[in-house]
Amino acid sequence: MTQGTFPDHFSGVADAYAAARPEYPDALFDALAAVVPADATVWEPGCGSGQATRGLAARFAHVHATDPSAEQVAWHWAHGDTSGRVTVSVEPGERTPLADGSVGLVAVAQALHWFDRPRFFAECERVLAPGGVLAAWGYPDFLPPESMADAVAAYRAQIEPHWPPERVEVDSHYAGYDWPFAALPAPSLWLEAEWSLPRFLRYLSSSSASARCRAATGDDPVARHAAALSAAWGDTDEARTITWPLFLHLRRKA
Repeated sequence: MTQGTFPDHFSGVADAYAAARPEYPDALFDALAAVVPADATVWEPGCGSGQATRGLAARFAHVHATDPSAEQVAWHWAHGDTSGRVTVSVEPGERTPLADGSVGLVAVAQALHWFDRPRFFAECERVLAPGGVLAAWGYPDFLPPESMADAVAAYRAQIEPHWPPERVEVDSHYAGYDWPFAALPAPSLWLEAEWSLPRFLRYLSSSSASARCRAATGDDPVARHAAALSAAWGDTDEARTITWPLFLHLRRKA
């Protein structure tokens, strides 16, 4: 997909996305470091505002973080980084100027379902060095605290028709993809956040389905359900645990 024609569900909420997305656990990056040497160059296509870049940069020599959305890239935290370990560029997920065989790890966080996969996998074949690894991960919808199940269900019922069709691929953990390389063992992981109610509501507002619902109907689903969500939460400043199942695919080039 060329820049400007990609499925862009996040440029309009780029600031909210940067502020509200959860952080990935150290266990995820430790799993990558177990199969890729620390001196590797990493290509991170679909980087968004950098939720995964920090963990990658802490473990590998250099990260080339790219995204087709200039708005998302503008919010990437690495613009203020002085270490030189991260470069950030507006590029499509299916093409990068990185040299042939120059990359030890291609790391895709919650983005592979947006790519033209045959073109992307061909680009991975080109840029990965022999023995290099393609890692792709994501997380389906969160598991709410038990006391909030009814309030969250009502919110989800409103946004359900507005999920992009690619959401099904995340819910299925990328089952059925025609992967280009042999699989490596990957651990089962969880993503966990301790959030106050305002942070949780910002997260809901940052979802593509919420944004599409607002645009299509003029009705903000988070605002509509905020009172019920707040009542179920209790003390708005009290931290609650929100969890997501986190799936990881690891594939090594021969």
